[in-house]
Amino acid sequence: MEAHADIQAGICGFRTRVAASGEGARRVSFTVETDCETVAALAAALTEHGAFDAFDEIDPRTEGSLMPVVHAHLKGCCAGCAVPVGVFKAMQMAAGLALPKDIEIGLSLDRTV
Repeated sequence: MEAHADIQAGICGFRTRVAASGEGARRVSFTVETDCETVAALAAALTEHGAFDAFDEIDPRTEGSLMPVVHAHLKGCCAGCAVPVGVFKAMQMAAGLALPKDIEIGLSLDRTV
């Protein structure tokens, strides 16, 4: 199964498109297109790593390997970057572990959200 995430990162203005491809029920690999140099380095690391075991990634008893790869390659990036969440959710969908549903975070300096 292939799942997609289109991520508008926020005030930085960068856009990232993630395609997560499920190989069987567990193994998921990524293709990432972005105009952010930092996320491009992450994209290369995800490709180099190869497929991730989606079940290990969601198991609370294991650390998994996706987020350590993300953290190692987003050095210098905003700590609140939305890309890691989008990558993780795309992985879940590609493995059949989540249904596609948009995530929405409204941000405001007043209570209009």
